[in-house]
Amino acid sequence: MKRHLIVGAVAGLAATWAVVASADEAAEVTTAGQHAGMAAGSADIKMVHTHLHHVVNCLVGPSGAGFDKAAGNPCEGKGNGAIADGGDKTKLEAVVAKAEDGIKSDDLATAKKDASDAQAMLTK
Repeated sequence: MKRHLIVGAVAGLAATWAVVASADEAAEVTTAGQHAGMAAGSADIKMVHTHLHHVVNCLVGPSGAGFDKAAGNPCEGKGNGAIADGGDKTKLEAVVAKAEDGIKSDDLATAKKDASDAQAMLTK
């Protein structure tokens, strides 16, 4: 009887973890999308880059490639990064690549276009 209770408790915890991971991932993707929009609407390249770093940080998380602690992490406390929390890895890595393209560009129009594209990719 005890064995069945333990197995049931472990299964219940696993189901709870899956729900939490999904909530974390959704919150991180939402926040990343908001920051992509902020980047697209920014008036100067520094703010575009800052918000694009936030997009990357929310998607890859503190342990992920490309995470920039100095840029700040608006997703701190929301999870481990949308990719690590069970998000669509292929889709989210494409968004990270698009945001990183914008970070690499010093041309305001190009960086803002990359930000707008990243935002659109997150809403599809």
